[in-house]
Amino acid sequence: MANPADAQRGDWWDHTAYDAEHKLVLCVVPGARSAEQVEAVVAQVHQRTEGRPLRLLTSDDYPAYKDAILHVYGREVTTTPTGRDSKRMVPEKVPPSELTYATVEKRRRLGRVVEILVHLIFGTMAALRGALRWSKVSRQVNVSFLERYNATDRHRNARKVRKTYTFSKDWQVHESMTYFTIYSYNFCWPVRTLQERDEQGRVRHRSPAMAAGLADHVWTLREWVTMPSVQCA
Repeated sequence: MANPADAQRGDWWDHTAYDAEHKLVLCVVPGARSAEQVEAVVAQVHQRTEGRPLRLLTSDDYPAYKDAILHVYGREVTTTPTGRDSKRMVPEKVPPSELTYATVEKRRRLGRVVEILVHLIFGTMAALRGALRWSKVSRQVNVSFLERYNATDRHRNARKVRKTYTFSKDWQVHESMTYFTIYSYNFCWPVRTLQERDEQGRVRHRSPAMAAGLADHVWTLREWVTMPSVQCA
């Protein structure tokens, strides 16, 4: 007979949406690697960016992302490409013309990456080239910025350090610590690559929230924890 407690055991992932330009974590959904969790993180990105089509979305080649992006950002159409009324019982969803989404597929052999393939899922090659040309951080489609952030998060959260006895043993505590370390990073962690110099050559440290225009200084943890917040239904 299945033990209900087993539902909270096994592999758990951080489904993270990351703004590479500002080094800002838009949202995170910890949990099993499933279509439900993927759709939850895409829906949160859609909500926190007020539904605006983003210039470029990238991810690994997990197929659930394509379905989630189409479900969240897609628009219902009731006609065929020729303009005739569609006979579908359920309206078809198509991605908006301004949406560009590409994936990175890493092929491995004997545990080593031997080939990296880029697939354009939604959008046009012209739109993809334009997005990369406007990008301030990269001229290639990749997920390396998120992978680098994951290393930073493992450094800050001992529960995610690999091959140690500090791994999480309680789901609720693990989830709470994930939210704490990831969202405090946005406001309280000065990122070296975001540093600026003033006219006198003095270094100004900046957090991701400062780079994104959400804060005017690096917050202390006390500031962040005690900041009043309002939750809207």
